Amino acid sequence: MKTVISTDRDAAVELLRKGELVALPTETVYGLAADALNSSAVAKIFEAKERPRFDPLIVHMPNHEWLEKIVDVPAGDRQLIGKLADKFWPGPLTIVLPKREIVPDIVTAGLDTVAVRISAHLVFAEIVGELGEPIAAPSANRFGRVSPTTAQHVLEELYGRIPLVIDAGPTEHGIESTIVAVRDGRIEVLRRGPITHEQLSEFADIVSIALTERISAPGQLPSHYTPTTPLHLVDDAESFSPQKNQRVGLLAWRPRRTGDRCSLKFAAVRNLSHLRDLREAAANLFRYLRELDALGLDLILAERVPSRGLGAAIMDRLERASHR
Repeated sequence: MKTVISTDRDAAVELLRKGELVALPTETVYGLAADALNSSAVAKIFEAKERPRFDPLIVHMPNHEWLEKIVDVPAGDRQLIGKLADKFWPGPLTIVLPKREIVPDIVTAGLDTVAVRISAHLVFAEIVGELGEPIAAPSANRFGRVSPTTAQHVLEELYGRIPLVIDAGPTEHGIESTIVAVRDGRIEVLRRGPITHEQLSEFADIVSIALTERISAPGQLPSHYTPTTPLHLVDDAESFSPQKNQRVGLLAWRPRRTGDRCSLKFAAVRNLSHLRDLREAAANLFRYLRELDALGLDLILAERVPSRGLGAAIMDRLERASHR
């Protein structure tokens, strides 16, 4: 199969209607899309990504009206769910709720809940709106690998496995959506993302950051977003000394200038943000990890970022990228 990069949105809709896969841009990362109500189409996602069937998918709805069609909204939490949806949809918040029978079991990995959101990306919104049905769309990469933030990244990951990649330039946020569950008037964060703990706490108590071996939502495995090059986390790269003949790349939080004493120790340096801006760092994270991973290094050294606000989501990705 030849994989084509294009901007032809009509072609994307036609392929989705035929039960085929298309890589689409979202505001978070590029997603591997299929008609969420077509079990055979969804099965192709797992095959193309080599994704285990026990890992559920996110369902992207065309609009708010679809929520009641695929989700049985709990009466006791209806008001809180409505407030979160009004505030953050369209946008990078995914909510896990009891599913209706219309959602195939393959989408939810057999769970009685489904993860849903509405994407804010204009191209994605146009395509899902024209299709007129929800789209299942995990990140468009092989399972466990670094998520794609450009169409070229998708091509590198899935060439020959899917027919079409819709190119709309780099994604805005650069990391996957925040995933929450709403239970008994409280919010449980299942995966950190662009919608921060601080933003969510304005609506209800945050009971926990779920770290569990039982998968209840996408993106909860301890090892994920993993480059092929080993990655090690440090507080400050100044104190690091490479071994003899060891080629090490630095993913820097503290701004490093070309030729300064610290940078000279490394074969390559990528600064997440020269201004220490966490939103810029998040947008650059997966792209720079991919660039360093492509250099044939012995090790990638990543400096920890502050675990406040969006920094918590960045650290979540780095910690799991370092887990082997």
